[in-house]
Amino acid sequence: MALSVPERRESQADGAAAEAAQFARTLEAESGAGTLDVPSFPDVAVRVRRALSDDNAGAETVVRVVGSEPALAARVLQLANSAALNTTRRRITDLRTAITRLGFIMVRSAAIAFAVVQLRKAAALKGLERELDRLWKRCTLVAALAYAVARRFTRINADTALLAGLLHGIGRLYILTRANRFPVVRATPGAYQAIERDWHVRIARCVLAGWETPPEIVQAIVHHEDLERDHDGPPDLTDVLCVATLLASHGKNPELLELELSSVGACRRMQLDLDLCRALLEESQVEVAELSHALGP
Repeated sequence: MALSVPERRESQADGAAAEAAQFARTLEAESGAGTLDVPSFPDVAVRVRRALSDDNAGAETVVRVVGSEPALAARVLQLANSAALNTTRRRITDLRTAITRLGFIMVRSAAIAFAVVQLRKAAALKGLERELDRLWKRCTLVAALAYAVARRFTRINADTALLAGLLHGIGRLYILTRANRFPVVRATPGAYQAIERDWHVRIARCVLAGWETPPEIVQAIVHHEDLERDHDGPPDLTDVLCVATLLASHGKNPELLELELSSVGACRRMQLDLDLCRALLEESQVEVAELSHALGP
């Protein structure tokens, strides 16, 4: 006997709920060890990360590792020649010069950007290209805005702010790499969004721990969504990331942005108003666009 429309909907909802519970159990088991790595990350990105984490590694070692992958070397050069980072406008064509100019934090950002773009080619992630693209575009926009906010309104290192912005969606990225194993949840927006909401922070902690990420970046990524967060002293990296995500979300909606500016502690600590935010977005438009492009697909 065929099910009625309400019965089919109820059956589909039950199926999504059961699979969501299984997805959650999988994430709990995978994160139980305390460290994680993103599946299908290119080996060269791992080698760059290890080289940059080695206190004894010099620039020559990093040049050699980066230079072993032409596509990564090209991305490093593109980043070094972006409007935000090459104020002299003298084109850099030598990889060693590019790495020296950028510094290790920016090279790490370039390696992560390269790795995420390569993820779209992984056979295990076939069918997720659109979602990966959307998530990464958001990460690169937040990264570029964090760089601009840090430079103009704080004493926070802008390179560190960019890296925090780039990594702020790493928990969501990991969850997305697991989505093909749970097709019913993936096809049910409400169920998938609930998984993402409940698990992305814990997963991010585990991935960042495995990547030996500096504690201030981990804290910023874990706490930047807490709009009521308060602390003494000047704005910190978490505040920068919080403001960058607000600008990414509401920069084209002045009314909503103004409402957030008046209620979010990070905005108050930077003494931001709508005019200052508009000026920032206008003045950094080229910088943000070039950084986003250099870090993106």
